[in-house]
Amino acid sequence: MAKLPFTVEEKHLNTGLRGFPVGTVWTSKVDPQKGVSYVGYPIQELVELSSEEVIYLLLYKKLPSEEEKASFSQELVERSKVSEEVLDLLSALPARAHPMTWLQCGIQYLGIDRCEDYLEDGLNLISRISEVVAAIFRLRAGWGDPIPSKPDLGYVENFVHMLGVPQSHPHLMDVLKAFHILHLDHGGGNLSTFTGKAVASGLADMYTSLSAAMGGLSGPRHGRANQDCLRFVQEIGSPEEGHIRSVIERKLANKELIYGFGHAVLRAEDPRAAVQYELAERYFADDRNVQIVLQLRRIVPSILGKIEKIANPYPNVDAVSGSLLHAAGLRDPEYYTVLFGWSRVVGIVAQIIDERLYFRGGKGVPIYRCLYLAENQPERHLERG
Repeated sequence: MAKLPFTVEEKHLNTGLRGFPVGTVWTSKVDPQKGVSYVGYPIQELVELSSEEVIYLLLYKKLPSEEEKASFSQELVERSKVSEEVLDLLSALPARAHPMTWLQCGIQYLGIDRCEDYLEDGLNLISRISEVVAAIFRLRAGWGDPIPSKPDLGYVENFVHMLGVPQSHPHLMDVLKAFHILHLDHGGGNLSTFTGKAVASGLADMYTSLSAAMGGLSGPRHGRANQDCLRFVQEIGSPEEGHIRSVIERKLANKELIYGFGHAVLRAEDPRAAVQYELAERYFADDRNVQIVLQLRRIVPSILGKIEKIANPYPNVDAVSGSLLHAAGLRDPEYYTVLFGWSRVVGIVAQIIDERLYFRGGKGVPIYRCLYLAENQPERHLERG
């Protein structure tokens, strides 16, 4: 095992655990130069596979043989039925509740029939989450009643079928296939994954743990970033180079955020962004938002790269994903984090299974109990009124 990177000092306190090593992860790795890999496979090599194959990889730490792929795909089909009670409960939720609230409720509803076994519940949750997410779109957005599942179509194919997106682009399937695989997992310490594992460490069931994880994902500094990036692109409005340069320079002068660029770990362009840029150029070159994101990719790194304190001026996964989803027919960005959750459920489930069933020789990771140091509160914080 690699040497731990530092000794904890006072300056490291109250920094959100950023960079603190607290454990190990088997499913994925984020390399500063190479980007995300799943079980050692670079993510750009996996996007041509089916979602079933990559889900299998994260769960069992190897790519399946053809026989294993067929067997696992059939297992997902057999586990996939969502009870009418769950859909009825979803239909009773008020439309004014945020879609991520619906997702958290939907996961908890699925847990009504939990097995109290992390592996069984995890496989069931992965198998059933697509129907819940599709129902959230249809019921909350007013698209109509949930469309009956046809799991034999394939994992993502069935999801697109159940969505029934009005006026969808012919290449919506290609976008969602790539989106799903690109967002499945991202190391062990991102907020949503860490939250799910922390809740499960108290031996909470899989559904409660995943609902908590989705709460972490719902915040604007985590899962909602793709919404902010789309709004940023729409605000720019024109792909003309001079216009973009003036907007970026004005925002930097005003100390405003440049959405979609930079990353806490990466020091190169995010390979997940590169995959999506390629899809954008191939299928949506006439879309105004896509034209803007392609120009931003070309222009912004050279501007940000001149600023000494910026360690990574390159695009991240969110730079293009919102514009790509919008071009494919999913026009309401309020649902984009739900799609992120639809995908990320798989990686969090896999990591919880590992921590609960296999780590420490099968004993599992103990309950998370980090140390907080008592400190006298500054007097000004005690003032009232």
